[in-house]
Order: sequence, then structure tokens, then C-alpha cells
Amino acid sequence: MHNSISAYLSRAKKTLSYVSDSARYDAEILLSFVLNRPSSYFYTWPDKSLSNQEAKAFDALIERRSKGEPVAYIIGIKEFWSHSLKVTRDTLIPRADTETLVESVLKLDIEQDKPLSLLELGAGSGAISIALASERPNWQITGVDISQRALEVAQENVSRYGYKNIHFIQSNWFSSLLAENKFDIIVSNPPYIREDDPDLCHYVKEYEPKSALIANENGLGDIHAIIKTASTFLKADGVLALEHGYSQASEVHQLYQQYGYQNIKTLSDLSGHPRVTLGSFIV
Repeated sequence: MHNSISAYLSRAKKTLSYVSDSARYDAEILLSFVLNRPSSYFYTWPDKSLSNQEAKAFDALIERRSKGEPVAYIIGIKEFWSHSLKVTRDTLIPRADTETLVESVLKLDIEQDKPLSLLELGAGSGAISIALASERPNWQITGVDISQRALEVAQENVSRYGYKNIHFIQSNWFSSLLAENKFDIIVSNPPYIREDDPDLCHYVKEYEPKSALIANENGLGDIHAIIKTASTFLKADGVLALEHGYSQASEVHQLYQQYGYQNIKTLSDLSGHPRVTLGSFIV
């Protein structure tokens, strides 16, 4: 049947194969969104026909995806750390690799029940803060972002899940914080891609907020600024945890050393690439 679920998914997969390495998966997500059904439904009822309205809606989404628009922006949702988070063009789409950053903080040698203060720089959709809040409800988490529209999305995500231990401040990194603000942990997934990076997908560059992706100094500008200033806002023995590009680990390690951090270590992401560096500031 040319208008069955299986037929539509087959055609969509072929169309999207030119722009996506996960064409079938993308098509299923978009059809799930249109039908408000889980993907398991497609395997149970592959011969079920789409209505004209459903077919038109699905075709429109496939058209958008075929032009390179990320699935997360099309449906306005991205899964991260078992949360369905709202995302918009004002926020970076959370990546699976960033779960390495969350895990690195959760694995710090700290009593789980100890109340701590944590600062997230560049909160975006709130993904990192929400993931940490869900695991450590007794931590007080402050998220900052330069974009007010991004913070509105983050607050909506926090409110949806009812976390009471997160609050947000509009700030260009540390600029809006008071000198007396001190944190046990500072965490960030800052921009770390250089403008001419050959690995930067055209579609990513076209659709995602450039300010959340690209940094000067060969991608190290924001990382450098954060490492330099973070010690001012860390408590004694406080920890700074940063995500970075897989080819930047040694340079990031040197910056940590340059500004007096100790116990520096780098962790790898799901693909085995160096992705997160942590260091303690011993006062």
C-alpha cells in the first residue's frame, strides 16, 4: 500500500539518506511526532494507512529535514539524561557526548548527600543543570547564559520537571556574578570549535547558535577565559570541569596548569575521544 506507514517510512528513508547517517531513525522520530505514537507502533501496524492530514504533515517535516534542519529543532524536543527537553534555535542541541561531562561531575570523590553549590556556565537549554539536579537534589545549582531567550527555554524545562534546586542568571560567563559568589564546582560546555574547522557540519553551522559553537584562539578563546577566571569563584579545593574538542586535550591541560590547577585529569567520551578535563584549585 503506497500510503501505508511502512511505505511512507521507506520513501522518507531514501529521501533523508542524502543528508543523514540515521535516515530511518530520523523518519521514525518525525512520524512518531506526527502520529503521537511510539516507534514500536510502526512495527505492530506497518500496513496502517496515514490520513491525508497526517501524510501532509509528515511530508512537510521530511522536507524540512531533507534541507538539513536538525530533527530536534523540527519537533522542538531533545532527549538528554532521561529527560525530554525543549530546544529552540536559541539553544544548542544537547549531545550524547556531553553526558560524559555530567558523569565526570557525579563521579567526583564527594559524599552524595553533601550539600554543594554548583555553577554551570552557558546553560543553554538547561540540560546539564537538569541532569545534575535530578541526581543530586541537595545541590544548589546556578546556571548562567548570555542569551535571555535561551534562559527562558531552560526555565521552562526546569519548571516542567519541578526541580527546585536550580536558578538561572543572565550573564556573560562570570560578568553578572558577585565577587563573594563561591562555588564548590564549576561546569561548562563552552564554545570550542574554530571558525574554519573542517569537521563542522554545514547544517550544524547553519542552524545552531553560532555563539554556542565557535570560539576564537583556534577554538580555545572561551575555554581560556573560563579557566583564567574560574578560580576567583571557586571555594577551596573547588573543581572546574570543562568539555572540549577531542583534539584540544593537551592544550586545555596546559591552560589548567598555567593557572595553578592541580589533580588535572581528562576523560574520554562514548567514542573514546578525550572530551572532558577536570582540575582542582587548591587555595
